[in-house]
Amino acid sequence: MRKSNGCIFLLHLIICFCILFVAVSVNAQQKIAKPKKVKKVNPEKSRLPYSAGPLFDDDEVLKIKLSGRLREIFNDRGETVSYHQMLLQYKKKDSTIVSISLQVRSRGHFRRRKENCAMPPLLLNIVKSARLKSTLFEKQDKLKLVTPCRGDEYVIQEYLVYKLYNLLTPKSFRARLVQVEFEDSLQKRKSETLYCILVEDENKVAKRNGFLLSNTKMISMEALNAEEFTKTAVFQSMIGNTDWSVPYLHNIKLIKKDSAHIPIAIPYDFDHSGIVSAPYALPPEQLNLSSVRERVYRGYCQNNTAFTNVIAEFNRLKDDIYKVYTSCTLLEPKYLKATTRYLDEFYKIINSPKTAERFFSDPCRAKERVVIQGYDE
Repeated sequence: MRKSNGCIFLLHLIICFCILFVAVSVNAQQKIAKPKKVKKVNPEKSRLPYSAGPLFDDDEVLKIKLSGRLREIFNDRGETVSYHQMLLQYKKKDSTIVSISLQVRSRGHFRRRKENCAMPPLLLNIVKSARLKSTLFEKQDKLKLVTPCRGDEYVIQEYLVYKLYNLLTPKSFRARLVQVEFEDSLQKRKSETLYCILVEDENKVAKRNGFLLSNTKMISMEALNAEEFTKTAVFQSMIGNTDWSVPYLHNIKLIKKDSAHIPIAIPYDFDHSGIVSAPYALPPEQLNLSSVRERVYRGYCQNNTAFTNVIAEFNRLKDDIYKVYTSCTLLEPKYLKATTRYLDEFYKIINSPKTAERFFSDPCRAKERVVIQGYDE
């Protein structure tokens, strides 16, 4: 009888174990089979282009105030410079004042030197805690501020060169002419209002075009996208600018789709160009030019057919190019007249087959290529 009871107990134990095993197995299978939550993606939103913000969408002169310890900032021009606190302010159309905290330092090389310019160009670094939503500076973080060197009329003239290049390609730096009231917070320097240029950050230029910034140095001009580079080099000839170098990335930035794609060159800093004619601008000694107004083609040796499409593009944009100057009310009549003549000379060159052939074949006749090293920006 005891043996029979023991068997019954053992049988019950086995049955309970089996039931428990089945329950655990079913539960485990349910957990495995449970679908994961998938994050919903809005396909329309994913196709939207990169938004660069509203700052450069308007050509109206923007009035801003920059206040801080100006004497300290303008005197900090050594090899190693520090950031200084500043406040940027502007009025909205409803007269509401927008205030944005900045960290600012001097930048550049030629224009940063005291012996060359009374005021250095600046780099504006917007502090991360700044509330930028619904302001003109939304989407911005770093901006170059081109300040006057020998008179703000040359700043206006350089600004127009940026607008010229914008006509040729979106792969260009966007710029905004601003009228800046510089106010010293310690009242150690008299307040003054000057024309300056806000220039788009190079990373924004690349991102806006769906590219990446490339800092590869010592790359040859021949290694760049040929059509884009020819357009750039002809443009530099049009404005009479020789102060640039691809291998040394002097006044040139490179962008490319990815590591497998050919880079594209983007020019900037045009104050040494003939079309601006700043009083301090001199051509590089190696080129043996009489002045910055003298044009020379600084591309590489190419077949004449390489210029056909580029010349056609400049002719197509001719009216728009002249209009950049004729529509600007801030220019002196004397400068406008001289610039119109200067552009006339360029169009005579490119539209005379013999003259164009000789002009663009200059690199083919050179015994050796002249490389302008310049400075690292």
